[in-house]
Amino acid sequence: MKNQEIKFKGNKINYSIIIGKNVLKVLPNKIKLLCPNTKNIALVLDRNVPVKFKNELKKKLKNYKLLFLPFTANEKNKSLNKVNYFLKVLLSKNFNRSDLLISVGGGITGDLTSFVASIFKRGMNFINVPTTLLAQVDSAIGGKTGVNSNYGKNLIGSFYQPKLVISDTSFINSLSKKELICGYAEILKHSIIKDKYFFKWLEKNSKLVLSRNIKKLIYAIKKSCQIKMHFVSQDVNEKGIRMILNFGHTFAHAIEVKNNYSKKNTHGEAVLSGIILATKLSVVKKVCSFKTFERIKNIYLKNDLSYTYKKYQKQASLQKLFPYLKNDKKNNDDKINFILLKGIGKTVMPNQSKISINNLKKLSKFICRY
Repeated sequence: MKNQEIKFKGNKINYSIIIGKNVLKVLPNKIKLLCPNTKNIALVLDRNVPVKFKNELKKKLKNYKLLFLPFTANEKNKSLNKVNYFLKVLLSKNFNRSDLLISVGGGITGDLTSFVASIFKRGMNFINVPTTLLAQVDSAIGGKTGVNSNYGKNLIGSFYQPKLVISDTSFINSLSKKELICGYAEILKHSIIKDKYFFKWLEKNSKLVLSRNIKKLIYAIKKSCQIKMHFVSQDVNEKGIRMILNFGHTFAHAIEVKNNYSKKNTHGEAVLSGIILATKLSVVKKVCSFKTFERIKNIYLKNDLSYTYKKYQKQASLQKLFPYLKNDKKNNDDKINFILLKGIGKTVMPNQSKISINNLKKLSKFICRY
């Protein structure tokens, strides 16, 4: 399948997402075009990225003064301490706004690096090279930046668009099955909230996506990017319709915070749990049919993903998540602002499904029946 290019068109900022195998080769020409005054390039490099890609980048960017900043990507390092460290390094090396910061890594690396770019001298050039499936289909698109707080995930951040996103599927061969599942979670979510035909495609092709079939992967990445950009372009700063992209994430973020961002429970696995829990809640609230829930559940069963939600079939385990729901970013009062599902391809609008913790406790026994 040939390389794909998707163009993001915002009110003031336009940029491209380039998807395909070995598309990293376009980077030097793109930098010349998009950042003509750049002399220094700092690359925040996820330590999990194979060394061969670092060497490839060295060769491709040999005409620039390069600074490699290795980063151990985990939720605990996604912090203001790390942001401050990178800012100090850039300032000490006399970087300026016309220079370039590149993230080479997964979503954690991209979120933190883009936040640094957004506040360094009030904004410097930034390019994202997402190396995980999760980052390629989700976090690298939309301009959200941020770090974690003791009070919750991604509570400190900004909105800042990159100059370019390069999603090279060659990186995916180095991923574990667990990391593939992480990305697949967001692909599935995108189909559920917006595109019933894409969901139907996933019913037939999920095994091929999870087995790294390049043609199917490129298609799934492209469709996911298009769906996310549909919401982002209408609501860049997440004041309304963009919140729909958080379907399943209210529960997911609670799971992550409760487990102290443990590697045993990845973001994608938490999202898969959250999708099921949000769909069950939608059925209990009578906005979604049981048949829709069954279709979603069948995808889990066919692809050995049911382990992600089994723990939360017990009422006691489910209720332990409730105290962690209060700090969700969508909340604007004492109630929890859920995104509920109407059917495949359509959700209830944000701010229309607010539920108090006490009411949620009452509903939990019904949620656990499914």
